Amino acid sequence: MTTDDEPGRRDTALPRRAAPGRQAPLGLLLPAALGLAFLVLPLAGLLIRAPWSTLPQRLATPGLLTALWLSLQCATLATVLCLLLGVPLAWLLARVEFPGRRLVRAFVTVPLVLPPVVGGVALLLVFGRRGLLGEWLDTTFGFTLPFTTTGVVVAEAFVAMPFLIIAVEGALRGADRRYEEAAATLGAGRWTTFTHVTLPLVAPGVAAGAILCWARALGEFGATITFAGNYPGITQTMPLAVYQTLESGDLDAAIVLSLILLTVSVAILAGLRDRWIGST
Repeated sequence: MTTDDEPGRRDTALPRRAAPGRQAPLGLLLPAALGLAFLVLPLAGLLIRAPWSTLPQRLATPGLLTALWLSLQCATLATVLCLLLGVPLAWLLARVEFPGRRLVRAFVTVPLVLPPVVGGVALLLVFGRRGLLGEWLDTTFGFTLPFTTTGVVVAEAFVAMPFLIIAVEGALRGADRRYEEAAATLGAGRWTTFTHVTLPLVAPGVAAGAILCWARALGEFGATITFAGNYPGITQTMPLAVYQTLESGDLDAAIVLSLILLTVSVAILAGLRDRWIGST
């Protein structure tokens, strides 16, 4: 037998989530297939047109290895710079209420939508020899940033830091603050709480943001060529090497360089799939 209140409990129970449909409507399936083809076919073209027979010899060329090593080195240094500056900035945006916070967040995300060439011009106006800070650095310390390897790092950090800040700020907003409050009640200072409680809590978000930041720095082109130039062995990264080989008419070399960047990008996205795209 059932009691009088059992039907009421059944009526107020939450409905079970419906199982996802196995068949997609044709009106969605056709444009989805076209969108997939639009994204995949250019990448497939790289694989089809790749000079596989001469690939080992091309990979061993000194110029390619130099550009690859410079790209990896500069992207890593740019990511370190972004971590040192971006994590505190993300914490400030996520945890501190202050006037103009929305405006600060807007400025932080501007490099995401700003054309990279414009970013390079802006860097020249600040750090160039006649720039707002560059002239002082040149006259005081004899130090210049444009058209140097350090300039490559600065340009890559400028365009890549927003990726890190957005990821870390999101992780900080989603973290359970009760652990930080418990640490404070036990006598831990703010710095101790940040380094021993907050950072471990958001470590996956920091790692995901750092990897995305590194990938963006690795593929940077516009700000780099505008601010640092395209000098082999000094400022010529892999994207710039692709551009130069295309300009010289060596399509096979450009394809090989593009394949390397494509392989790195796919590896990064595969590693971040569960955190960034979401598990299936």
